[in-house]
Amino acid sequence: MADDQASLRAPGDGEAAPVATDAPPRAAAAEGPVRAPSGTKDVLSPESARWMDLVARFARRATLAGFGLALTPLFEEARLFHRGIGDENDVVSKEMYEFTDRGGRAMALRPEGTAPIVRAFVQHHPPVPWKAWYVTPAFRYERPQAGRYRQHHQLGVEVLGTDDADLDVEVIALAAGFYEELGLQRVELSVNSMGCAEDRPRYLAALRAFLEEHEGELCDEHRQRWRANPLRVLDCKRPQCRAVTEQAPKMVDHLDEACAGHFARVRRGLDALGIVHRLEPRLVRGLDYYTRTTFEFAATALEAAQNAVGGGGRYNGLAEAIGGDPTPGIGFGIGIERLLLACDAEGVFAVEAPVPQVFVVDLTGGEQARDIVAELRRAGIFAERAYDNRSAKAQLRLADRSGATLALIVGEKELAAGTVRRKPLRFGGDELDIPRDTLVAEMRLMFDPSLGPQPRKGSS
Repeated sequence: MADDQASLRAPGDGEAAPVATDAPPRAAAAEGPVRAPSGTKDVLSPESARWMDLVARFARRATLAGFGLALTPLFEEARLFHRGIGDENDVVSKEMYEFTDRGGRAMALRPEGTAPIVRAFVQHHPPVPWKAWYVTPAFRYERPQAGRYRQHHQLGVEVLGTDDADLDVEVIALAAGFYEELGLQRVELSVNSMGCAEDRPRYLAALRAFLEEHEGELCDEHRQRWRANPLRVLDCKRPQCRAVTEQAPKMVDHLDEACAGHFARVRRGLDALGIVHRLEPRLVRGLDYYTRTTFEFAATALEAAQNAVGGGGRYNGLAEAIGGDPTPGIGFGIGIERLLLACDAEGVFAVEAPVPQVFVVDLTGGEQARDIVAELRRAGIFAERAYDNRSAKAQLRLADRSGATLALIVGEKELAAGTVRRKPLRFGGDELDIPRDTLVAEMRLMFDPSLGPQPRKGSS
């Protein structure tokens, strides 16, 4: 690729692959306003307040469990995902956005969160066990649908450096507790073991023999592809494949002693913590790097075909696959968009938008509003004002619509007297004048700054 041009490409569903060049843009007037790309979504206030609260709750829970925030680039060398996820996986072969940069390097937008965290571990060698949490957009070129976008957002955790089964329990419990904190009650946990490198060949031989006998009963896609990756048939949601794999050999029946013992301890730990779960032998997740424990949370309030709200497992060979030393790891990812749909389906986690505590009405030209708002904000009080020298009636109307508890009014009389008139907008009370030089102290007595912005009553 020439240095003066870069292309962005991903196999898709019949739409033209996106291409970025240095050519001047065509006239917007002839095509109408520019809009967000297909399969993406703008998140604006007040909806974004819900996202902020969701991420804050996850961050608090992860921090209490010893996880630190890790931020990695949105794009990586494409070989990270080719080597880590595998070329046969649909995420890489069909959905990943790849491009050649101006230096001729093969790059990719991250399609998932785990491989970049493991790459960062391999590159920087932090002390183990290393516990990291992340929040990030991820990119997959697929057909948009409810809760699934070409740019979606993930919360997740990863731990590298230990194969202790109790850590598997800790990671699963972190996710389960997060769903519970949001108020979700209809979330089911499925678990399975993918075994170890020593187990996998024996199991794959048994699975291939079974699928060969039932090849004609599989869906059209897997009737052609099952030999390349038979595990993907277990993950297929089409009725034909689900019916066949109901009787397929189970990985848990082919585990060696070490892997069987590890999985048994995980399940005992979940029982000890009161985390209800069920064994799902067909649970292999969608990525090829999983080993040993794998798990998935499903929101039964959503349509069954698209109800996974999080999942993960062990990936003890991933660090080695991308060029690092052999290092055990485990983690999970949670899709924010899908999780919020599950909250809506159950009628929980309806975060209220923040509103001002005070609204400053300035009838003297705006300079007083400018200064008072700045002083109040420095004191930790959520203050707002009107702009463009609006009339007294218009400013008071905006103050009332804002949901603020008080209006602080400065007119010519108040300006001359060195006072500010306090007008209650909520909960009743009398109007009174406050000396300008004690205004901030008076407001701090009324509003505890540690509480921050107060929610609007009855909003969602």
